[in-house]
Amino acid sequence: MPRGDGRLTHDLDPQDAGPQDACGVFGVWAPGEEVAKLTYFGLYALQHRGQESAGIAVSNGRQILVYKDMGLVSQVFDEATLESLKGEVAIGHTRYSTSGSSVWHNAQPTFRPTASGSVALGHNGNLTNTAELLELLRERDVESGGDSGKGEMATSDTSVMATLLSSYPDRSVEEAAFEVLPRLRGAFSLVFMDENTLYAARDAQGIRPLVLGRLERGWVVASETAALDIVGASFIREIQPGEFIAIDEAGLRTERFAKAEPKGCIFEYVYLARPDTTISDQRVFSVRAEIGRRLAREFPVDADLVIPVPESGTPAAIGYAEESGIPFGHGLVKNSYVGRTFIQPSQTLRQLGIRLKLNPLRDVIEGKRLVVVDDSIVRGNTQRALVRMLREFGAAEVHVRISSPPVKWPCFYGIDFASRAELIANGISVEEVRRSIGADSLAYVTLDQLVEATNVPKDDLCRACFDGIYPVALPEDDLIGRHLLEVQDTLPLEVL
Repeated sequence: MPRGDGRLTHDLDPQDAGPQDACGVFGVWAPGEEVAKLTYFGLYALQHRGQESAGIAVSNGRQILVYKDMGLVSQVFDEATLESLKGEVAIGHTRYSTSGSSVWHNAQPTFRPTASGSVALGHNGNLTNTAELLELLRERDVESGGDSGKGEMATSDTSVMATLLSSYPDRSVEEAAFEVLPRLRGAFSLVFMDENTLYAARDAQGIRPLVLGRLERGWVVASETAALDIVGASFIREIQPGEFIAIDEAGLRTERFAKAEPKGCIFEYVYLARPDTTISDQRVFSVRAEIGRRLAREFPVDADLVIPVPESGTPAAIGYAEESGIPFGHGLVKNSYVGRTFIQPSQTLRQLGIRLKLNPLRDVIEGKRLVVVDDSIVRGNTQRALVRMLREFGAAEVHVRISSPPVKWPCFYGIDFASRAELIANGISVEEVRRSIGADSLAYVTLDQLVEATNVPKDDLCRACFDGIYPVALPEDDLIGRHLLEVQDTLPLEVL
C-alpha cells in the first residue's frame, strides 16, 4: 500500500486530480524596502497557483541568498527566515510541477553561479523544446570544456533555462538572456535576477500572465494583479508577449526579443486566476459571472435553487441565478483546511471521499430541485460523488452546469490536466457523461459563448484544452512530458 511521504498533495485522492494550477512568480526591486517580506506577501496572493513548494531569492548587491522548501508559503517561511533575507531585489515562486517531479531540488527559484556573479530564476509555464535546449547545453558544455560529471541531475525545464543563462562566460546575465530567450518555445513567464538587477520576460504568445506594478520606491512584477494589490503596488500594465524588462538603479528598460503573437490561456478566466485579478482589462470575477449568465440563457432548467461548488463555481453560479431568476444559495460548506492533505488517503478516506472537503446543508437543499454550477469536469469522479451526496441529503433533482466546455485535450503549456485517455469528455457524448455522473441534466457552456464572455478575440486565446488547436508546435511524444528529463540520460547540472 502506498505510504504518505509528508509532502503536500493537491487533492484528497491523488487518483482523482482535477486541473492542477500553474505556478506563481513574483519579483520586486525596491531599495530601502523589506523586499523579502513584500515577496512573501506577494506569494501568499499567488498561493492558489502552486502548493507544492515555495522559495524566495534576495540580493544585497554582493550576493544572492535563496531559501526554498516543500510546502505552502506559510509553512516554508517564518519571521526569522524573512528577517535574514536582506536586500534590495528579490524574486519568489510558488510551484506546482508541470516539468520534473515535486522534489526539493526542483523547487524554485533556481540558482546558478555565473562567470561574474550569479543568477536566480523563477518560471511559470512549460517549455515544449526542452530536449532541444538540452542538446544545446551539451554542445556548450563540450565547447567550454565543462565537467558534466559534477552536480545533481536537472529534471525540470527551469533548471535547463537557468543553466543556459549562466553558460556564457563572456557575457552579462542580460546579454545572455538575449541569446537564450529567442531559443525558448512554449509557455514561459519568467522572473530572474543577478546581484543588482530584476529581470522579467514573457513568451511570444503570452500564454501565462505577467504584470508590472509600481511601488513608491520601486517596481514589482507578478503573475496576477491580485499580488500587486496585496503589496500596495499600482498596476501599470501587462508585460507584453515577447517582451523583456530589466529594472535597476538606472530605472526600467524594455526590449523585444520576439514578435508578439498573443495566445493567452482561456483557462485562466475559467479557473486558474483569482476572481479579483484583472487579465486583458477584464476583471476575472465579472467574466465568470457573465459565463454563468450565458449558461442560463443557453441551458435553462426549471429549478428551485442555484448552488455553486465552492469556491471556483461561485461567480458563474451568481451569474446563472441573476439571469435565470432562480434564487442563489450556499448549499455546500467547504472545509478550507482539508484541501491540501499531508497523508496518503486510505480506502476508508476514499469512501468518505468528497465529504471531507464539502458538506451539504440539508436544510437548504432538502426537497429542492438544484442547479449545481462547477468550473470544469476532468475525470468526473468528483462530480459523480457530489451528485450522489446531494441526493442522499434530500435533493429532489440535481442539474449540473459547467462554466467551461468539455475538456478533451491535455495542456502542454503549464496546466497539468489528466492524460487524454483519462479525460471523461474525450470520446463520449454529453449525455453519456451525464449518465456517468448521475445528474438529471448536464450542460457545458459552448466555446463560442466562453470566448465572447472574455471580450478577447478568439484568435488571441489559447483554447487547446477544448479544441485541440495548439498555438505552439509540439514535438514528438517522446520529446515532451512532465518527466522528460528524468527518463533521459541527461546532462548533470548544478542544482542548488
